[in-house]
Amino acid sequence: MGKKLNRPTQKDKVLRYIREFGKITSWDAYSQLGVTQVATRIFELKQDGYVFTKKRVNTLNRLQEKTHYDEYMLVEVEP
Repeated sequence: MGKKLNRPTQKDKVLRYIREFGKITSWDAYSQLGVTQVATRIFELKQDGYVFTKKRVNTLNRLQEKTHYDEYMLVEVEP
């Protein structure tokens, strides 16, 4: 059999993205990383000892209807 590849997990991808860009939204996670459940990945990272803040952003969609989304930012990492 072939050598097993060590591919980054979705958690790894989300963490790397936040470290590079300072924050992540569900749209960022989906469009840039292919991750559809960013809140679940954030929850799992919290269980691993990472600390996040969440900011609710209110905006209008393309139909000019009110909507909102969350931005997640890394605060600190487990020592």
